[in-house]
Amino acid sequence: MITLNEKLNQPMTPAPARFALFALGFRPFYLLAAAFAALAIPAWVLVLSNVVSVPMPGVLWHAHEMIFGFAVAVIIGFLFTAGRNWTGLPTPTGAQLAALAGLWLLGRIGMAFSGGAVAAAIDVAFLPAAAVALALVLIKAESRRNYFIIVLLSVLALANIAFHLSRLEVLASDPLRPLWFALGLITVLETVIGGRVIPMFTASALRGVKQWQNRKFELAAIAMTAIALLLWVLEFAAIGAPVAAVAAALQFARCIGWNPWAARRTPLLWILHLAHLWIPVGLTLLAFVQWGVLPRSAGVHALAIGATGGLIIGMITRTALGHTGRMLVAGKIEVIAYVSVQLAAFSRVLTMIAFPGLALSGIHLAAALWALAFGLYFIRYLPWLIRSRPDGRAG
Repeated sequence: MITLNEKLNQPMTPAPARFALFALGFRPFYLLAAAFAALAIPAWVLVLSNVVSVPMPGVLWHAHEMIFGFAVAVIIGFLFTAGRNWTGLPTPTGAQLAALAGLWLLGRIGMAFSGGAVAAAIDVAFLPAAAVALALVLIKAESRRNYFIIVLLSVLALANIAFHLSRLEVLASDPLRPLWFALGLITVLETVIGGRVIPMFTASALRGVKQWQNRKFELAAIAMTAIALLLWVLEFAAIGAPVAAVAAALQFARCIGWNPWAARRTPLLWILHLAHLWIPVGLTLLAFVQWGVLPRSAGVHALAIGATGGLIIGMITRTALGHTGRMLVAGKIEVIAYVSVQLAAFSRVLTMIAFPGLALSGIHLAAALWALAFGLYFIRYLPWLIRSRPDGRAG
């Protein structure tokens, strides 16, 4: 007979694995985003080399798909997951989540192979559908602190509509401008959410770490960043350049206050600190862009690859580990992915600034490093994200 003490001392048997791809938002959207990132950037290199074609100017397809395809998928996956934690209420799962993921996927197929009005309508439908699903949860829980996210997603959806109307020549405007606006909006979302979680994660993991934070200073940095990015989009260079420089200085001071040096030995932390540092770098570059010193692409890719790509690879590893019941520890594969994304940003930006003759080589190198990072993520996390948690908990 087994005594009570013997029962308590026996190791816990893992719960039977079951299919759980649609158990919570991060699962399908992180996997789809990673697979898309690993395929779409090499495809862009082939488009740039005139090896394959897409049904619109290549640069429009590339920019749109990395913002409204890749980045938006991660944002929605993260918000559906975080929204449940913020409110204690269920966010889309099961058939509803599968339908949203399917709608996103149809949008990618349509943009790659059709590009017409029907494809645009399918692509445009995703963000409002996801925003409404999240809004219902936040409003029901009266999570007023997070209502701004509904507004940001709604404005992001309007930017997507403006892009398609411009691309299809319904509006007589440059279709790149709504994409710049969307990148700026995502950057603002990143710095708001980053300001919440990066110092918190650091303080939680490194007991006794010294940090400096001031709410009014944080709000000023975020506000100046939003204004600087809007002025850049509107091409008010005379005032936009100095505002971008001020915003960069405020953001840099804010980042230093979080004590990034203390996180240097913890990959799950340093990737977030380093990625967020690309925001003041990007703002600085945009100041020089508006002064006519640098090409626009330098600032764009600092924000798109360094900040957005870096924060995404950091967050989709951390949140996937935590929500699948695993230790919050980055292994060799995660570290390779982190370093690859940062090297991709560095090579893409540096060649444009210092070695313009090597710009094409910089694109090829950045594309290879980017594809490596997200390909590794997909391979490593696929079995974890399609199966239920080993501890049997929901999510």
